[in-house]
Order: sequence, then C-alpha cells, then structure tokens
Amino acid sequence: MDKFNRFRNENPVFIYDSYSFSVTQNTVEVSYRFVIPGLAEFTPGWSFPVPDKKLIENNHTFEKLVFSLGLAEAVSYWKAVCSPEFHIKCGWLDDKQIIWWKKLWYMGLGEFFYVNGIKTDIDSFVSFVPLGKTFPDSDNIPSELNGCLVPVGGGKDSALTLETLCSAGMDCRCYSINKRCSISQTVTAAGLGEDALLTASRRFDRSLIELNKKGYLNGHTPFSAIVAFSAEITAYLHGLKYIVLSNEASANESTVVGEDVNHQYSKSFEFERDFHEYEQNYLKTGIYYFSFLRPLAEFQIAKMFVSHKKYLPVFRSCNLGSKVSPDIWCGECPKCLFVCLILSPFLSRSELNGIFGVDMLDSSNMLTYFTELVGLSEHKPFECVGSIDEVRLAVSLAIRDYKENNEELPLLFREFVKLGLYAPDSIDEKNNACCKSWNDDNLLTDTFKEILKKEMERLL
Repeated sequence: MDKFNRFRNENPVFIYDSYSFSVTQNTVEVSYRFVIPGLAEFTPGWSFPVPDKKLIENNHTFEKLVFSLGLAEAVSYWKAVCSPEFHIKCGWLDDKQIIWWKKLWYMGLGEFFYVNGIKTDIDSFVSFVPLGKTFPDSDNIPSELNGCLVPVGGGKDSALTLETLCSAGMDCRCYSINKRCSISQTVTAAGLGEDALLTASRRFDRSLIELNKKGYLNGHTPFSAIVAFSAEITAYLHGLKYIVLSNEASANESTVVGEDVNHQYSKSFEFERDFHEYEQNYLKTGIYYFSFLRPLAEFQIAKMFVSHKKYLPVFRSCNLGSKVSPDIWCGECPKCLFVCLILSPFLSRSELNGIFGVDMLDSSNMLTYFTELVGLSEHKPFECVGSIDEVRLAVSLAIRDYKENNEELPLLFREFVKLGLYAPDSIDEKNNACCKSWNDDNLLTDTFKEILKKEMERLL
C-alpha cells in the first residue's frame, strides 16, 4: 500500500498518447505509445493478417477497434505506478464508456490489488480524462458476415469447442495471439488446414519488466479482454460473424473466499455480457461475441473432452510451459495439477502420467496447491481453474474407482480421505446433477444451443 501511494504521488498522470497503423502486403501493423511523464515511455505493437488492405483505408470503424485495443493494453503499463489520472489524447469516450472501462480495469485488477495489499475503490482508483476527438460513424462494415472465429489457446476447452462446431458442420476459422505448437496441433487435429489459423502477433514492451525489477508494481491484468478486442479486429478484417469463446460457468466463481476477487474476471459471464453490449453500442461491427461452453462446468467439459482422444497428446494449458518451445506441461504448477485432477475420473493414472510426464497425484510438492483447489485455504490458486465443488467431485469419483479396483491411493487422494472430504454416499447424486447442469446465464443463439445440447446428450 505504501508503494501504491508513493508511486501515485510521484506519477500523477499516465498518458495514452497515440496509436498508428500501416498496411503491408499481408498484414496491418499497429503501434501504441503510452507515457509516464519523466519516468517511462512504452511502445507495444501488434501485427494482424489482412486479406484486403482496402478495407482499412479511411475506415473509422477499424480506427475505433484499434483505439479500443489500446485501452485494453494500457492497463498492463498503467499498473506499474497506478497514476490517479489516465489521460487519453488520441480518442474520446463518453460518460457511459468511461464507466464501462473503469469497471473492466477495476474488476480485472482485483487480483493485482489483493496480492499487492492495495485498498482502493472503483470511484477513486483512477480518473479517465478523454482529450482527443470523437470517431465519425463509418459505413465500412462488411455487407455480409459469415462463419465463426474460434480463439484457440491450446487447452482442452477450445479444443472441445472447435471439435464440436466442426463436427456440426459450422464454418470455423481459428484465432491465436502468437503461435505455439499446441495451437497449431489442435487446429490440425480438428481436421482444419493451416490457412484456417489466423495468428495475430503481439509485441510486448519489455521495458516494463525493467521497471518491475526496480520495484515498481506488478501483477495480474485482464488478459482475456485483450483477447476479446484483438479477436474483434481479426473477425472484422475477415468478415466473420461470430467470435466463439470457450469460457465455462466455473470461471464465474471468485478466487478469494468471501471476496469479489476473480482471477478469471475477463473470462466471466459478467465481462462477456458487458463486452457483447459494448460491441453493440459503440463498435457496431455486427459481430456476435459469446462463449460456447458458458452453460457448462469444467467437470462436464473434461468428461466430454476425453472422448476425443486425438487431442490428448497435443493439448496444453500450462502458463509456465507455454514459455518453452515447444510448449509443455511443467508438472509443477497449480494449473497442471487442476487439469490432472479434473481428468482423473476419466483417465487411468498411467494415461495421466503419460500426458503430464510426472505423477503429480503422488507428489508432496503438490499438497499446498491441492489444499487450495479443494477449498481448504483462504483462496484458490490464482490460475484459470474450476470450482471447488467440481474438483471435489472429480477427486471423489477417482478415489471410488481406485477403491473398487483395489488400487493403492496416491498421496493427494489419501490426504483427501484423511481430511474427511470423501463422502461415497453422495457421489452419484452430485455426479448426475453436475452432468445434467446447464447454466442459463449465457449468450448462445438457438443454433449453438442445439449443437451443444446434442453433444452433451451424446457424450454425457
């Protein structure tokens, strides 16, 4: 908290100075300039594939999209000093837009504030000060939008979405931010060609890391908001109607018990609904943004996913492992452990070990993370993990299988029993309820609802 106040006093203004873009033969290159006067200047950038550069010429809609992505990017750099004023020199926001953006920043920084011990509120943490011009209305909207853009991160959720939609005959393109091996292999496993993957390159300004090394503030930001706005640009440039996310109902659960602090805020339905409305009211491209798996829990997704064996050798969800080439499961983090646990009722121990390369279920190094995942600590791991109830259900089902097969329980499962969490009499009731559950807080159209329900009936 002392750092927070000191840095704010020393750096009262953070400036979103400018954005620019230029078109090459196959891409549009986007650059931003953010400034902390007297301290730092940041120039991150993006490169987007573009099929027709004429779409960008004198296009105010595209400018609005680029400007908006800059607002989503800016929070990563602003958080180093948390300036009380955010000056926007290159565009304009009305009062309702300011409320929208302040909510995204504040809720998306919930973990950042919590971990850094910062006490603040949505009204006072920052003031947005628009100083630029408004954007004229544009008629550069593609006359017909068709097909789906499916963001693919290499994990089980987007693989299940892609497999289900392709099997239902939907026209799908895939989207990724920077290319990783697991993403390309997921697209190939779905039976799509290399040209189906549209990859945007994001250039992070690493001078921020140098500030962090000097003690300036660091922490989690709402990255999925960046996915949303960059996917919107990609869908717009390629005339695609739907941006089909793979966020589930479990992402709505708070990470910290008793507090509104959610590591996955920008994957929550609340943000999904807000973004959907922002697109309709301000961006006005006609693109429909929603999450296909929103009605389901992680447990249901895991059970459906394992029936598609072709993805088991290629899927990856480890943030640490994604920094290695080719991307791997590190086998040491809470995300790896969560995926292992949620799959444990549906795959044998040897299959799990084959995927992760290590027996996490029998590792004492995993005990702390395990305790957090089953809800016996102040907070869940600050990772994209499922709800406490479904982790407990998955572990209970796996333990029952071990017992029925007279197999020795691994260390983590023995701990689960010792803690009094294993209740065999209620397993079937909870399992049936979870497999049949359907969260009505979703934005699926009737067509997508029918596709998902048919796949649920077939696999669950």
